[in-house]
Amino acid sequence: MINPQLHRQAVALDHQQHRQLKVDFPVTDWTVAEGLNAIFVAATEFTDVSREYPIVFVRAGKGTDGRDLVAPVAVLGVLPAQNLYVQGPEAGTGARGWRASYKPAVLQAYPFCIGRVDDERFAVCVDMAWKGLGNDRALPLFEADGQPAQVLKAMQQHLELLEGEIQNTRRFGERLLELELLQDRRFDATLPDGRRHSVDGFLTIDQDKVLKLSDSVIGELHRNGMLGLMHLHWASLGLMRLLVDWHLQREQAAAAAQAPAVPPQTGQPS
Repeated sequence: MINPQLHRQAVALDHQQHRQLKVDFPVTDWTVAEGLNAIFVAATEFTDVSREYPIVFVRAGKGTDGRDLVAPVAVLGVLPAQNLYVQGPEAGTGARGWRASYKPAVLQAYPFCIGRVDDERFAVCVDMAWKGLGNDRALPLFEADGQPAQVLKAMQQHLELLEGEIQNTRRFGERLLELELLQDRRFDATLPDGRRHSVDGFLTIDQDKVLKLSDSVIGELHRNGMLGLMHLHWASLGLMRLLVDWHLQREQAAAAAQAPAVPPQTGQPS
């Protein structure tokens, strides 16, 4: 999966063209993701993701059959191009860390991703715009004989598993659409100074509609694991309040940094 907001220059790896290419991996400086306000998550990640990120759904265009698609995403910011999980920079290095202990699988793989070559073939790609690539980095992508090095083998396996999970997750979204369970949603919060802040443009699963489903459909959703995914989605929505709090903290820190320094008070002569 190539995310244009993250993989800015995704290029398919070639054992001849990129024979000398090396990479610093795993990523420790997440400056590259500071403008990313949401990221795809696979259904198998919902348990880990729901502990630290709100999970919502977004419209994802149409499939090859012309039907609408939706995709689950972890919300990373409450404004466009805002990522509240990127923090720092750290003193002495300038690197920007990641605020949560779990990173979604797409981020775990960065700077690698999978790109489609044609209708049947995929290729492992790398973001050539990332500063952690070069001929002088730590880990080679290819061995001297042109075979994939260990880091590339591991990433290929990770990405192939993720691609399979993307297809399974797509079926979850398709079932939600078939049952007409998704609703447009807006999150409203009142800030301590009385201002109102809203986050919209996403979809959530309508609990009232789920309660009205027949016993046979509920049984089907329970058996295939989709009902459990719904509960994880609902539980995660409470974290939207946390993101608003982080947003407010960032606003306050920026205002404090821009405030003029107050000169120290001096004693008056007696």
